[in-house]
Amino acid sequence: MANWAVAEAKAKFSEVVDQAQKKGPQQITKNGRPVAVVISIEAWKAEYGTDKPKESLAEFFMNSPLRGAGLKIGRVRLDPRHIEF
Repeated sequence: MANWAVAEAKAKFSEVVDQAQKKGPQQITKNGRPVAVVISIEAWKAEYGTDKPKESLAEFFMNSPLRGAGLKIGRVRLDPRHIEF
């Protein structure tokens, strides 16, 4: 994996992206410490799947392991705020 300092990666961003597509992940460092990695979209899809969510938000909550667990969360009731017109 190639290493790029943040300033150099910023100045040569197009090259960083090209190298990520051609040679694989490109590590970005700040003050000598790794802080980010640039990867190709193909590598990202291979790791994380498609760019579409696997399920809707409703499906996520319906499939929650806590569903049916009897978890009771009380509602916090606050005094309404006064708004002047």
